[in-house]
Amino acid sequence: MPRKSFEASIVDFTQAIGLLVRRVRAAAGSQELSLTEAAVMRRIDTDGPATTADLARAEGMKPQSMGATVAALEEMGMVERKPHPTDGRQVHIELTSKGAAVRRRARDAKRTWLAQAVAQLDEEKREILFKAGEIIKHLAEK
Repeated sequence: MPRKSFEASIVDFTQAIGLLVRRVRAAAGSQELSLTEAAVMRRIDTDGPATTADLARAEGMKPQSMGATVAALEEMGMVERKPHPTDGRQVHIELTSKGAAVRRRARDAKRTWLAQAVAQLDEEKREILFKAGEIIKHLAEK
């Protein structure tokens, strides 16, 4: 059987990563959050309260688009606006207790699904997968 071309291998790799991401995301259940909303909640959970402008910069979005995302999350009760601790002109966006609980449940469900899937692999394939994870992280950080 002939070896795949580099381009075909890249396409297959991209499709495999996409499928894995969709499966992991589906494991979180129907939280009904968009990818952007979930990313904003993750960023606030990881980095702490931030202004809309800070979030927009961090996510590579226009401030107006981030404002709409924050407004949608606020309407769902996932985030709340609080006065900036040192600059009265600014407002910080923070996770609510509901938002933090949703994040926790989604994260736990994703990790559980992935752990169960990986546990079905033999030891050799697990080692290869974990090494590939290190390489993928390296690529993403470039």
